[in-house]
Amino acid sequence: MKEKTSSIFQKEILIQALKGSFTRLNPITLLKNPVMLIVEIGAVITTVQTIINIITGAGYLFNIQITLWLWFTVLFANFAEAIAESQGKARAESLKRSRSEAQALILHDDGSTEEVSALSLKKGDRVLVEEGDIIPSDGDISEGTALVDESAVTGESAPVVRESGGDKSGVTGGTKLLSGTIKIQITADPGHTFLDNMIGMVESAKRQKTPNEKALEILLIALTTLFVAVVVTLPAFAGYMGISISIPILIALLVCLMPTTIGALLPAIGIAGMDRLLQHNVVALSGRAVEASGDVSVVLLDKTGTITLGNRMATEFIPAADVKMNDLIQASLMSSLADETPEGRSIVKLAKKELDIHGRNIHPPEDTIFVPFTPETRMSGVDIGSNKIRKGSADAIETFVVGNGLTVSPEVKKAVDDVSVKGDTPLVVANENGVLGVIRLKDIIKKGIKNKLAQLRRMGIKSIMITGDNPLTAASIAAEAGVDDFSAQARPETKLEMIRKYQSGDNQYLVAMIGDGTNDAPALAQADVAVAMSAGTSAAREAANMIDLDSSPSKLLDIVEIGKEILITRGALTTFSIANDVAKYFAIIPAVFAVAYPELGILNIMGLSTPSSAVLAAVIFNAIVIPLLIPLALRGVKFRETSSVSRLLGMNLLIYGGGGLIIPFVGIKLLDILITTLGLGG
Repeated sequence: MKEKTSSIFQKEILIQALKGSFTRLNPITLLKNPVMLIVEIGAVITTVQTIINIITGAGYLFNIQITLWLWFTVLFANFAEAIAESQGKARAESLKRSRSEAQALILHDDGSTEEVSALSLKKGDRVLVEEGDIIPSDGDISEGTALVDESAVTGESAPVVRESGGDKSGVTGGTKLLSGTIKIQITADPGHTFLDNMIGMVESAKRQKTPNEKALEILLIALTTLFVAVVVTLPAFAGYMGISISIPILIALLVCLMPTTIGALLPAIGIAGMDRLLQHNVVALSGRAVEASGDVSVVLLDKTGTITLGNRMATEFIPAADVKMNDLIQASLMSSLADETPEGRSIVKLAKKELDIHGRNIHPPEDTIFVPFTPETRMSGVDIGSNKIRKGSADAIETFVVGNGLTVSPEVKKAVDDVSVKGDTPLVVANENGVLGVIRLKDIIKKGIKNKLAQLRRMGIKSIMITGDNPLTAASIAAEAGVDDFSAQARPETKLEMIRKYQSGDNQYLVAMIGDGTNDAPALAQADVAVAMSAGTSAAREAANMIDLDSSPSKLLDIVEIGKEILITRGALTTFSIANDVAKYFAIIPAVFAVAYPELGILNIMGLSTPSSAVLAAVIFNAIVIPLLIPLALRGVKFRETSSVSRLLGMNLLIYGGGGLIIPFVGIKLLDILITTLGLGG
């Protein structure tokens, strides 16, 4: 899985994040994060109380420390969100510059052209792009073939071919035309291009919150409201028991009771999740799609390009009876030297390997005439003097052999049938003297795809292969790759039918798929996670809710994995946040009530020195744990390939639940010792 990462400790990122921490202190900005807004209100109240104490000459050392750490809590929370945004903003700024500087040659109906700003182009405009120009906006090539450098958007240095017609006609604004001249039909209005979506996704104001994120936020608000009610009514109960609680201690109690850790990190986790998708060159057009990618139960995978390499490769030479292996290999090599198809090149490669020769040793005779493949003959080959070598489908070669007054032996026919039964493609080689043998062409399974599919299965996700191959070939590839099910001889509407079937069943599965053609658009519109390739047609891109800028069919598996990681990270840090509140209860509650009720001292299991040092230690730990968890929130909790869902849940409960219980006890105790040693608890 390709990933382009940037360190969060770069000087520019840290400076931007530090500035953002202070600008986010605006209460209107903090309305998006009610938990931290309450902490800021508490910090303001203790600030006022401290100022009053200083003016009146009352003791203020304890109050000023509580106040400072409350402000640090808010600043650390703001810093977490700001640094998450800053990671992507550098890329966004460079994209903005490339967009604003681009010019376009717009084509008028009379054939004339006019140079305009790329930002003024709208859907339906036609533009002319020449060699060396920057493609001004997203569109489909209506005329011409081009070699395009997409590195500005995808980060990949290798240029790609784009051409009119078919499923490789889409081009992206901001990429560069290396060769050729093309006409483009613009498919996006200003503000709605890929670049605009990429820029928008790294700017929090435009980031959509996912459904689970909203649900967790509601839970945090409910818990905060509950604890506010508890703290507001506490002085009345304490007064009845003859206990006086100062305002700073009440606010410290509230801040420690509230789920401030996850409240502080939740925005950063959401932004970092979107940025992680962007680092993998995936633009999420909807927060719901990001959420669904982590909850997907069924993935539909095209065989070609996703499970297999997409080209059949020669893997074996099978000589006919009384034919030497070397004679078959030599004939196969000579007949394929001019064959530029992937299959032809693979035959040459395998032949050279078997014969242990190199490219410079291959010298076809001067009287060699290469015969190209045609749909009519379904053969290709070579004529070397009177020696005619042909390779092609079994029936085409049989016609060639019969035309020379010969027959195909039963042994060759059996070899052809054996290759076919195993789901491979037989290619028969013959010359004017008869059949020389059979070449096995095999759909090569992508390296690592079997492990990927096994990992999906452990995650509880069912994989289904879609292919136009016959059932025999489909079953062979499905068995080798390890998919859970397959659909053979699939028509364009098969995907749509399968998506509806799984979505409307008793379990109502969430379904993910990837596509690039116009015929994929209905299925993409129906799927819960619909990934379109950027090189695909505009119809496919408009129907999708995610765009893969690398146009890699196997990217769907990575997206599902990233979605899982986003959910796991949020769950792990929520577990840690709730668990570490337990230690703070054992620090704060005895500090408040133990003086009047010494028997409550039994709750002081950490042996904290004084009530003041206990409260201060809890508040300081509550603040500093936020920046310590920022790297984890941004990097995410990785999904371990060997993990099942139940095992992963147990492991995370042990690490983040157990760690959330133990670390605060140790941290608060160490802080209490430090505070007491420095004499700061008074």
